[in-house]
Amino acid sequence: MLYKFIEYQRSLIEPWTAWAAQATNAFTDPGSPFAHVPGASCYAAGYEYLYRLGKTYGKPAFGVTAFDADGRVLAVDEQVVLERPFCRLLRFAHEAAAAPERRPAVLVCAPLAGHHAVLLREVVEMLLPAHEVYVTDWRDARHVPAAEGPFRLDDCVGEIQAFIRHIGGQRLHVLAVCQATVPALAATSLLASAGEPVPRSLVLMGGPIDARRNPTAVDRLAARQPLAWFESNLICTVPARYPGAGRRVYPSFLQHAGLVMAHPARMVGAQWDYYLDLVHGDAEHAPAHRRICDEYNSVLDIAAEFYLDTIRIVFQEFRLARGNWSVQGHAVRPRDIRDIGLLTVEGGRDDISGRGQTHAAQDLCSGLAPNHRRQLTAAQCGHYELFSGQLWRTEVYPVVRDLIREYA
Repeated sequence: MLYKFIEYQRSLIEPWTAWAAQATNAFTDPGSPFAHVPGASCYAAGYEYLYRLGKTYGKPAFGVTAFDADGRVLAVDEQVVLERPFCRLLRFAHEAAAAPERRPAVLVCAPLAGHHAVLLREVVEMLLPAHEVYVTDWRDARHVPAAEGPFRLDDCVGEIQAFIRHIGGQRLHVLAVCQATVPALAATSLLASAGEPVPRSLVLMGGPIDARRNPTAVDRLAARQPLAWFESNLICTVPARYPGAGRRVYPSFLQHAGLVMAHPARMVGAQWDYYLDLVHGDAEHAPAHRRICDEYNSVLDIAAEFYLDTIRIVFQEFRLARGNWSVQGHAVRPRDIRDIGLLTVEGGRDDISGRGQTHAAQDLCSGLAPNHRRQLTAAQCGHYELFSGQLWRTEVYPVVRDLIREYA
């Protein structure tokens, strides 16, 4: 019922949203007389703000079309390598000096935790010049027909295993962010236990490997409420207008509300920066700030089974950390991982994954010799700075790059 009410509310404000968009154009189009009245940029900024408050945010494009390689501009082709009901495996192909098979391949495991994979655009951009980059692009569950069946945390682990097999573990490095660290570590463990090729290195960044350590507000909420509370209060049914009609999901509008409450300064700050760009006519910075706003406001529905599994297995029963997690009947044993590079990365100011939660993988992967294990705590990094912004580029990426080089 809540999902239907939200859709009804959206339909009511659509005319006003469209009107705000037209008003914005009227005050910005050089051919319009309104664009030449005093204070036109202020009017345009105000109407744009109204438009963005009411608009429905779709999935943003990665928009990575080229990069500079030693003075040469190389085109990038975004390709869909594998298409599955709940996920696409993307490859960012380009013509560089080294042939693709001679460049280290990196699978970037994006979190299935609300935002689209495009939130990791800067990770892709930094990796591209020297690597073959693949990304897990999770689909919005409201667009997956109910006939495709449920999607659980076990299925997520299976998808990452399938992607590793497809690319080839012998030449692959895996980089997982936030929630994705758990299924990425599980997938690698299962491959190692089965004697299959595993990635040459595994990078885990800001994830809840052991959510018992220094729990954050997110962890405490997940542990405090019984699973039935989450199911009765946060799970809705997709309405008839979407391909996934009838599917039970943790809907985007509830997730977005939670994100705004958890990081109000980040959300409001991005919108305010964009507003000021428009007021001052700053055409140089406005597109970048608009892109940030679009990415943070674009949230996908998550399959209910996956969300509830994650709450139970990761945040309530701590099965990975306790060593009693089985996926499709197979025990997850990180201690079976051997002879690869492991890097765990945490942010000293991370308020989503607490201190020590990601580094816990160092203890779980006891089969690795100490010289194969590295850890980095970026003292000034919050959660999002681990994979975006100046701190990602100057503090985190160089360590990731050096590990991949060493194990390539």
